[in-house]
Amino acid sequence: MMRYTEENERLADQSACAGIRADLKMCLLESDCCKIHRKTPRECLRSNEVPNECLALRNTFFECKRSMLDNRQRFRGRKGY
Repeated sequence: MMRYTEENERLADQSACAGIRADLKMCLLESDCCKIHRKTPRECLRSNEVPNECLALRNTFFECKRSMLDNRQRFRGRKGY
């Protein structure tokens, strides 16, 4: 989960999956693939050189985006946090 230093600080993007997107982004940028090997996050995801936590966040982000389009989920609410 994203950590903020200021009391009233929050994401500029207020969409349904914004929190998961921000967590995935930070996980990828803090991985060894981006830091040491100096690859872009997209290249790291394609080569599967990221930790399992980032892969789980990627799957969660996919499920969140998919649930926004799924008519059955409209009544249950979107997945995510």
